Amino acid sequence: MDINKIPRIKHTDSGNFFLLAGPCAIEGEDMALRIAEKVVSIADKLKIPYIFKGSYRKANRSRIDSFSGIGDEKALKILRKVSETFNVPTVTDIHAANEAAMAAEYVDVLQIPAFLCRQTDLLVAAAKTGKVVNIKKGQFLSAESMTFAVNKVRDSGNDQVVLTDRGNMFGYQDMIVDYRGIPTMQKFDVPVVLDITHSLQQPNQSSGVTGGKPELIETVARAGIAVGADGLFIETHFDPAIAKSDGANMLHLDLLEGLMTRLVEIRKTINSL
Repeated sequence: MDINKIPRIKHTDSGNFFLLAGPCAIEGEDMALRIAEKVVSIADKLKIPYIFKGSYRKANRSRIDSFSGIGDEKALKILRKVSETFNVPTVTDIHAANEAAMAAEYVDVLQIPAFLCRQTDLLVAAAKTGKVVNIKKGQFLSAESMTFAVNKVRDSGNDQVVLTDRGNMFGYQDMIVDYRGIPTMQKFDVPVVLDITHSLQQPNQSSGVTGGKPELIETVARAGIAVGADGLFIETHFDPAIAKSDGANMLHLDLLEGLMTRLVEIRKTINSL
């Protein structure tokens, strides 16, 4: 998979990692455009290939009263507007086979959630759209086993596959990152992304609201770049405290430029070794 095949992606000759970043969920047009404008300016300044991320719907929630979305078509149209306004590619999750074609009308990359990475019909449907398919590694799977998910997409006629590691379950309420998984999955001839913010989740809290350790975002990100991750995935918001989904593990938007600046310097050092 060559990331140059992603429509509208820029700065691919910079030698930098690529970045998937944005809010967990599309809460409205103004917030999406506000976040996109900031991240695009940072990415252009630092020459980072950038894909705007936003979930048009959150299907995997702990509680029935948790925020799930503003309406599928409304959110997907906002994703399209982000793409057209800032000339950047977009990525969103899909949760069932019948959503693949619908979402593909609006975004450039279809993302398979970690809990669904073994769902054959979902992977096949995503593959058949011809879009880039980003598969998140299940928290319950080894890196080695993700070869089967990659093969399901390829055997369906689509070789545009990306894998994303988002940590492994460690007990019931914590996650760890096994950095050995990055080079292991790169052996499948796919770009490998490290999902920083979801790797710092603390799931299964008694409140029914997922916790997190955002103070460790830079630690995990630095390590990911050091071991050679091709890309990073970061959820960010201008006010994580009021974000309607995953606010506990998000990066404050004001901290993104400093973090990216330091990571670009680490990448330059790694590239020179």
